[in-house]
Amino acid sequence: MNQADRLAAFVALGQRLHQLSDDELTTLAARARNQNAWFDKPNVASAFRGIAELLQGEPLRAWASRYRPEPETPRQVGVVMAGNIPLVGFHDALCVLLSGHTLLAKLSSDDTVLMRWVLDELTQLEPRFDERIKLVERLNAADAFIATGSDNTARYFEFYFGKKPNIIRRNRSSLAVLTGRETDHDLGLLGEDIFRYYGLGCRNVSSLYVPEGYSFTPLLDALAPWHHATDHHKYQNNYDYNKSILLVNGVPHFDSGFLLLTENPQLVSPISVLHYVTYQHEVDLADKLTDLGERVQCIVSAGGQYPGSFPFGRAQCPAITDYADGVDTMAFLAAL
Repeated sequence: MNQADRLAAFVALGQRLHQLSDDELTTLAARARNQNAWFDKPNVASAFRGIAELLQGEPLRAWASRYRPEPETPRQVGVVMAGNIPLVGFHDALCVLLSGHTLLAKLSSDDTVLMRWVLDELTQLEPRFDERIKLVERLNAADAFIATGSDNTARYFEFYFGKKPNIIRRNRSSLAVLTGRETDHDLGLLGEDIFRYYGLGCRNVSSLYVPEGYSFTPLLDALAPWHHATDHHKYQNNYDYNKSILLVNGVPHFDSGFLLLTENPQLVSPISVLHYVTYQHEVDLADKLTDLGERVQCIVSAGGQYPGSFPFGRAQCPAITDYADGVDTMAFLAAL
């Protein structure tokens, strides 16, 4: 099986996901939600759309052409997958398999239903992948590792995997830059970046950088259509708990009835809470963002006008080249 065969299989998988019937989606989402209550149908559908978008023929082939088509020696690459949002480990699986290596996947206990289904579909489309995909509990046989987790688990990964080639990812989160000149439409799009996957992803906006004197009224009005987030019992529980903490501690905040905003320099915010930081001018903003360093996964702004940012509404729609933590996974695999 050469690279052209592997590419054809992934393109076919993208078409399969694009053509997924509503009945199939409903069944899969129900099974996934039984395992992980956060994986409801709208979010599972969003994850499938995102993968189908990644697997479009011409962009996928153009991306793959930048790297060595076949490895000098195929390796067994162990991938420790996260499970915070649906199918978050798919991009790593894609990279390993497309680069010609064997995937040793340790699935997250929070996301086995969807990952197993997608990998099974891929194997049905290209049966030769059956010997290249191994779902394992231990990664002793791996020649290299890709592991995603928290700052705490990263230390564990470094201890066990540090002697072999590895990519080890840590906690990251995302933020939005606002100027006060955004339209209601712009602010409405930002809701997708905040609320999709209930804020559980590293690409979810958890902090706002706003000019001093910023009025939050237009933003809260524009986010009103996302009030249905509280229909999910776990989100509602988080909202109630975090609201009580802010009230008991006398922390100034804005309360929309489904989202809490409070001034806080911490990049990561609890579910249902959005932090904000004020800046005086563009230089001050640039300095503040520079201080965050590698803790930022991505930045969004209206129309993507801030340098290096995504447009509002596109944080959860990374291109095939938008590697987690900015580390080129394909280049790492090509060098093994």
